[in-house]
Amino acid sequence: MGTHRTSLPGVGVQYDYTTESGQHISVVVHLDGRRFLGFYDKDDPDACLLSVPLTTAEATGLAHLIDAAPIDAVRTEGIDLVTEHIPLGTRSPYGGRVLGETRARTRTGASIVAVLRTHSAHPSPGPDFRLAIGDTLVVVGTREGVDTLSEIIAEG
Repeated sequence: MGTHRTSLPGVGVQYDYTTESGQHISVVVHLDGRRFLGFYDKDDPDACLLSVPLTTAEATGLAHLIDAAPIDAVRTEGIDLVTEHIPLGTRSPYGGRVLGETRARTRTGASIVAVLRTHSAHPSPGPDFRLAIGDTLVVVGTREGVDTLSEIIAEG
């Protein structure tokens, strides 16, 4: 089971998810906000069996069905503002370093509004907050800013 994020220059971002049973599902989020849900052949993970386009409202509705308590306190329809969870993986140069070293807001305009750990949440972390591999950063910003920050966190 795992998730993989791939930037698609000029298109958006593709999120691939593999279930415990080995089923490959992907979501492609286009720069203009369109989303496509893809289902792949279990025996050939490169063969897309079905692609379903979703409007923003449909994606939100599906998310509500999957997650019993989705984050929807801030409505962003019609404005260029997104919220994403960015995992701090083993390849990230920021594991063990303080949040201020990322210079996230200065470099991207996106804000890290919380850090989620296995058994705790840290809202509004300050620049001296020490990051750890396995953390998940809750980020708010423009699509471009959030994508750039994701690349910075993943690779430095």
